[in-house]
Amino acid sequence: MVQPENARFAARLKASGLSQDELAERLNAHIEDLTGRPGSITSRHIRNWLTGKTRWPQERQRIALQAEFGSDAYELGFMPRNSAGSKVLPAGALANADPEDILKRRHFTVVGAAALGGAALPSPVAAAGPLPRIGMAQVDALEGEFDQLVLDEAASGATARLEAQALAFSEQALTLQTSGGMLPERVRSRIYSLASSFAGFAVWAAVDRCRPERAHRYVGRALTLARLSGRAEAELRVWRNVSILAGQRGDDNEAMAAAQMARDSSACRRDPLLASITSVRLASVSAGAGNALAGRRALDRAHTAFQQADHAAQRDSWWVFYDAAELHGLSALTLMKLGEHEEAEAHLHRTLALLRPEYRRNRAYYTAHLALTQLRQGDAETACGTALTVISDPTALTGRTRTTLRQFDHGLTRVAPGARFASEWTDRFQIRKGHP
Repeated sequence: MVQPENARFAARLKASGLSQDELAERLNAHIEDLTGRPGSITSRHIRNWLTGKTRWPQERQRIALQAEFGSDAYELGFMPRNSAGSKVLPAGALANADPEDILKRRHFTVVGAAALGGAALPSPVAAAGPLPRIGMAQVDALEGEFDQLVLDEAASGATARLEAQALAFSEQALTLQTSGGMLPERVRSRIYSLASSFAGFAVWAAVDRCRPERAHRYVGRALTLARLSGRAEAELRVWRNVSILAGQRGDDNEAMAAAQMARDSSACRRDPLLASITSVRLASVSAGAGNALAGRRALDRAHTAFQQADHAAQRDSWWVFYDAAELHGLSALTLMKLGEHEEAEAHLHRTLALLRPEYRRNRAYYTAHLALTQLRQGDAETACGTALTVISDPTALTGRTRTTLRQFDHGLTRVAPGARFASEWTDRFQIRKGHP
């Protein structure tokens, strides 16, 4: 018997404070973010969902609903039927899909029904007929998709599209888990680790775009999957992202606790490179909290551990970004928090000299900080010249870089009001800052 009303969706809509027209507008914007084309949702679609006339929105509509509410379609009260029209499929129900076919899908817009799972793990599904055999070949193929996401993010920075793709691939990893029967422990561990990596990537993508409320939605999923994998490195990645997210939200206590969880991981005892990256995060949190001594000590430990690391060792592609250039860049950010701007500038120059050409987002981000630290040393004209090189490439202006440039803009207004070079900066920045 069809329910006359979708009570769950009605409750979420009421809690959001949005009208039906406003929700339709926001969902269309999400669809445009994910596909490049505006959606065509109207208030009529919303009414049909509320009354139960439409029980299972179209795929793009479900994706947009997930992006807006942070819950998948099932959690919002939508219930598809199978071909017989009698059974409701549980969340994540892609189990009958051919795993090889799943892994051929590069673009998020063609991913199946439960592409954006919420924080809850999907329920196992019994497939009709014999279960396909899942092995390392399928897992390796999915890992290749993660490697490609890492490369795309390094070049362009995080985007809504990459965030959505990461969530979709996390769901696909879990589809492998539920569609192959009882898996060998090694395969099962890698799949959970990959699913966590994709969810953690979504956390990072939202953080990089300065969308902490979105990032927070994915943390529970990423951490649960990391723990199911049994891999300390997977959990360490999540705690590091949680610390960065907490810092962005202004929660110093959570940022410190998460940084310490990462630093205390057994993975750090096995790999000095991971000890270095977690120590440099701890240094940043300590400096931000005003503990200069702890910040300096953690920074020294980060550099010492980096020198002890085997940089030729095989590691997940997640850690590829952490090289000498990144260590100097992160050190500079810590020193800026401590007010050591001359030393910070020296580290930033080393970063920009060592940074790999394909890391366009990081180059823009650290160049923006170089301009800011030059300004704070009183060299406003040089700082303006540096900042102008950043906005010459608008495609590299991700959320965190824009935030840094806004800090620079506010500081310049105080330091050099009316100066010709400041006016030139203001004019060009006003043109750029509204662009996506």
